[in-house]
Order: sequence, then structure tokens, then C-alpha cells
Amino acid sequence: MRPVGEGITFEVLTQIGAILQGHFLLTSGRHSAVYFEKFRLLERPALLEKATAAMLAPFRTMAIEGVVGPTLGGVIVAYEAARQLSVQAFYAEREGEGRAFRRDGAPELGMRLLVVDDVLTTGGSIREVLSLLQRYAVQVVGIGVLIDRSETPPDFGYPLSSALRLPADSYAPEECPLCRQGIPLTKRGSR
Repeated sequence: MRPVGEGITFEVLTQIGAILQGHFLLTSGRHSAVYFEKFRLLERPALLEKATAAMLAPFRTMAIEGVVGPTLGGVIVAYEAARQLSVQAFYAEREGEGRAFRRDGAPELGMRLLVVDDVLTTGGSIREVLSLLQRYAVQVVGIGVLIDRSETPPDFGYPLSSALRLPADSYAPEECPLCRQGIPLTKRGSR
């Protein structure tokens, strides 16, 4: 058993349907035999609380003034992380090809922020948030994700922590062995 946080294991995530096997189109456009259905975890507050606590462990001693997460699942993770750290949550919403803080919900100049997300594959959503934060002259202190499925974790230039590191191969569509085997492709993501 691979622990994710106290009482949370790979097996538990599989049992609740958070880890699926098949042939999936990922949000990044890549294909994979493994899919992380984040909403099975996000809809269980007690499990989410434990996974978020595990993700936050390396950051607990840092002076953090806010948490930023991208829509959609990152918003729930940002809220829970901010609740546990007793700080404000900020939400980076999709706007055109990038991200924006809307509804007058932007961080203040110089704030020390933690960036969080639900699942890390290529790091695209996190890079969008980091790009947005450059306009606000804040200090990013680290990045936390619930599940790091990246084959090689991207170097964002900040400490990276995950509740579960479970590398899962992903393929460019033209190189996908699952496609070559004729296994039907399933799209579960929202983009």
C-alpha cells in the first residue's frame, strides 16, 4: 500500500473511482492508460482534508499569506489549503488562452502565495497561474498538487509537493500505443 495521507492509500483511491484504467484523452491533449478522476476525491471532504494536509506538510513552517488555484478542481484544493493554513484563497479563472483573477479577487502586492492544483501531468495550468501572478508582483513560495502523475516533475523554479506521486505514462496522440492497438479513446476532462 502506498500512503497518500493518514488513512488514504492508492487502493482507497482506486476503490472510490479516483484512479481509472483504460485509454484516456488528458486535458493536456496527451493519451494515457491511467486517468485520475479528481472529483471522486474532491467530493469526499474527509479524504480531501487528509490529502491536502499531506500536500501541505513541507510548507507548514513557511510564512504563507494566501493560496491560489486554477479553475476548476484547483479552486476546491485552494479553498481547502487556505482553510487549513488560515489564509485567503484566490482563484485563477480561465480567460481566453490564459488565466485572470475576476470579481475583484486578486492578491495584494508582495503577498507570499502558495500555488496549488489537483492533478499535475504537464504543468500547463500551473504555468498559466505563475504567468498570471507575474503581473501582481507577489512572492510564490511553493507549488502543491494532490496527485503528481508526471513522468518527470516539471521544474517550476519553486519547491513542489504532492500528496501522491504516481507517475503514469502519457503519449502524444501520434505515438500512442493504445491507439495502435485499437483501444477506444475516452475523454473525461472538461477542456
